[in-house]
Formats: sequence, structure tokens, C-alpha cells
Amino acid sequence: RNELGTSFMITRGLDNCIYAYPMHEWAKFEEKLASLPDTRSDARKFKRFFLSGAAQVDMDKQGRVLIPANLVDYGKLVNEVVTIGMQDKLEIWSKETWSQYQDMEIDMDEVAERMADLGI
Repeated sequence: RNELGTSFMITRGLDNCIYAYPMHEWAKFEEKLASLPDTRSDARKFKRFFLSGAAQVDMDKQGRVLIPANLVDYGKLVNEVVTIGMQDKLEIWSKETWSQYQDMEIDMDEVAERMADLGI
């Protein structure tokens, strides 16, 4: 919570979760999006995906946030949620979706090999 601050940005994330960015990290992300060429269809789709669902939210004194209805629907946030720290942002998952994600058969050896191609 301290990293997010009392006011932060939320938007649709990948894998049907919600991304929450501290304002300074959102500014960096927006700069990266702005550098993408509008002449490329995939770049326009990528920017629209994140920017059209973005909203600034404020945390109340009890640490609660009102998530806009469009993001609640997108993330299927019905009952319980799970929050995951992801370096520059926080992911907000419905508990059910997170459980399904964890149950997926993921070949981490294969993923690790692809990350090696990216220099990790």
C-alpha cells in the first residue's frame, strides 16, 4: 500500500487481472505507450487496451478502493480477490481466476528458455 500511495492508476491487465500502478510508474508506462507508432495496428490495439480502461482511484482512510464497474466486470471481481506484487505494479485477481491460473500446466523449463532469449 505504501508503494501505491493514496492515489494511483488502475487498468485492465493481461490474463484477466487488473493492474494497479503508482503514479510515477504509470507515467513511465504512458511514456512507453506514447513511443509506439500509431501507424501499426497492433500498437494501436495495445495502447487502446490499457488506456481505454484506465482510471485514477483514491484509497480511503481504511485502505479501500472503489474499482470502476468496467474493471470489476473485466477482472470478474465478484467476491474475494488476490493481490500479487509485480515489481512496478500490483495485480488484482479474482480468487477464482487466480486459482485457475495456478492450476494451469505451465512448462517452466520452456518459459525459462524463452526468457534466456530476452537476456534473463
